[in-house]
Amino acid sequence: MTGWSRRRVLRTALSTAAALGSLPIAPTAHAAAPQFRRGVNAWPWFSLTREFPSPRTDYDWPPFQSQRPVPTPDDLRRLRETGLDFIRLPIDPGPFLAADAATRGKLLDMLDAAVSATLDAGLGIIVNIQANGATHYWNPDRMVSSTAAPAFDLYRGLVAELAGRLERFRPGKVALEPVNEPSQTCASNVWSQVQLSLLTAARALSATLPLVVTGGCGSMVSGLTALDPAPLAPFEPILFTFHFYEPYLFSHQGAPWMREPVYRSLNNVPWPASAGSLEQTLASVRARMAQDTETAEDAKQAAYAETERVLKVYFDAKPDRWFVDKYLAEVRAWADGHGLAPERIIMGEFGALRTDARYVAAPNPDRARYIADVRQSAEAFGFPWAFWDLFDGMGMMDDSTRALDPTMVEALGLVMPAD
Repeated sequence: MTGWSRRRVLRTALSTAAALGSLPIAPTAHAAAPQFRRGVNAWPWFSLTREFPSPRTDYDWPPFQSQRPVPTPDDLRRLRETGLDFIRLPIDPGPFLAADAATRGKLLDMLDAAVSATLDAGLGIIVNIQANGATHYWNPDRMVSSTAAPAFDLYRGLVAELAGRLERFRPGKVALEPVNEPSQTCASNVWSQVQLSLLTAARALSATLPLVVTGGCGSMVSGLTALDPAPLAPFEPILFTFHFYEPYLFSHQGAPWMREPVYRSLNNVPWPASAGSLEQTLASVRARMAQDTETAEDAKQAAYAETERVLKVYFDAKPDRWFVDKYLAEVRAWADGHGLAPERIIMGEFGALRTDARYVAAPNPDRARYIADVRQSAEAFGFPWAFWDLFDGMGMMDDSTRALDPTMVEALGLVMPAD
């Protein structure tokens, strides 16, 4: 859910090389892939860091912000009781790579404890190395932009180390996803080299741990369908993943992290489009812009003109469940064409920003309809899924009270726990 797809999504939506390095591939055992079905992302458990400003490249201790929401054993137990069977755990690699040996050992012990707590709750876990694009030093460009990136070898070493550690845990319940939303283009040979090199490193220290692979283009559908899985066969067992937030005009309306000016005041976009009107949404946008005292008037006018243009496209297209099905049908056709069982292809992220005390975004009934449509479409095509997110503005659990949102639980086809 980081940088690439958000920064460039409007441009994108509208308009096998050998692995480098000398690590050997361990003989691959034919271990069965884990049966992940319904999951949730557990950001920011190992995210929201306390890095020192430039020119320093290290982190304060502890490196994660103390006020960030972290799931307790009771939270994890209740998630299992809803019907979820795994979590996807994003971890920021920066603190691990910047640390000395003793500090890195402490961080790895913390990660081991999180994995153990998740498994003890009856949940499986996908550990995802998710570099933070907003970090001034330990960011994706320095680490995974190519095999020649300044910190690629360090990152590759962390992938190998985590693979070796995670293999010790319960077979069939743990997997490793080496990269989140790679920024390279859909059919990029550069991304192929990066991914093959990381898989080689992981297999050098773990012959049986399932590895999660993805395509370029920020793990969008177009990235996965451009991926040739044949060169990845030596790394079995593997799973595949893609992320789904289409249409972004709905899912990311009002998102303050989006750089395109359209999103700043965008709100009240309905789902499906037939549940509202262009006129109603534009009136809400104008009201939101009127409250904005930071943006210059000429910038507001330009943003409004662009917002009006893209919203007209949105309402003319009349997106509904068919719109989601169209995208996911492409993934299923790709899977069938390569002889891949759909249960091996995980929709690793999907969701939409809610309207609450912090955000003015999607109307919450519309958000629930959208999430239900995406989840039901994934299930109809046979794909497992992981909702984004457990906490924060796209979450299903209150950061402070830890109360589960019954509307989100229902939209995800789950059940509220007894207590």
